Amino acid sequence: MAEVTVRDLCKNYGKCEALRGVSFDVECGELFGIIGPDGAGKSTLFRILTTLLLADGGTASVAGYDTEREYKAIRECVGYMPGRFSLYQDLTVEENLEFFASVFGTTVEENYGLVADIYRQIEPFRKRRAGKLSGGMKQKLALCCAMIHRPRVLFLDEPTTGVDPVSRKEFWQMLKRLKEQGVTILVSTPYMDEASLCDRIALIMEGSFIGIDTPRGIVAQYGEPLYSVKADRRAELLTDLRGMSGAEACYAFGDEVHVTMGDAAGGEQYICRVLAEKGYGDIEVRRIEPTVEDCFMKLSARQ
Repeated sequence: MAEVTVRDLCKNYGKCEALRGVSFDVECGELFGIIGPDGAGKSTLFRILTTLLLADGGTASVAGYDTEREYKAIRECVGYMPGRFSLYQDLTVEENLEFFASVFGTTVEENYGLVADIYRQIEPFRKRRAGKLSGGMKQKLALCCAMIHRPRVLFLDEPTTGVDPVSRKEFWQMLKRLKEQGVTILVSTPYMDEASLCDRIALIMEGSFIGIDTPRGIVAQYGEPLYSVKADRRAELLTDLRGMSGAEACYAFGDEVHVTMGDAAGGEQYICRVLAEKGYGDIEVRRIEPTVEDCFMKLSARQ
């Protein structure tokens, strides 16, 4: 049974279309990722689902409750961790946790087992003000506060943005343990490498979903051969590859350029020959397996 159901959801800010007919379902106990760049509509979607915003069109339900008519019931059974740290910076770690527990009519002791694995990591700093914590510790405290009332559905809006790599890894390990306890988790992130840690993902671009599947399913749909290209004159390389016959999606990827060639186009030898004819040196071309980020770039180019 779907724990979250969204149909044709729309939201406008003046002339800006933040969401354009978004539809999807999230099953009970699923870890569902929404992957996309800043400004794609992830935060707007989460604010509607947590009843902080009203949609301009479409319908949505969370835990079986309608987001407009039954918003009070939703607020009692969801946890929400916004993108910006929003706890009380002048309160200590334990004071923040006790406050949020009291808001939902429970106590830290009653639900301590749910957050114990997370809280143990910040317990040595329980007397420290929240504003004095490191970025990773702030995120762990925020997750504890979002979970202390034992929510059915947890919404995490870019929880690892600005957090160091070690803390990012620890955070996703904590999410896995929460999922094992039966919590349904929706997490948004701009980091494509985090997509593989989700059960299913939705790729979002300019307010529209451009793909929904398991991470492996998204990659399997790539289809055409993908090549990594390196050469000197990097400033000109991207333009020349885009102008090459048979080239489809073509974009910078670190110090490389990734280019998709149509089935009828040539492969490594063809790309090398074209670049050599244009006077490039130090040419390196190799066929590679696509990642979720490659799939996102290809799909977004078609929009």
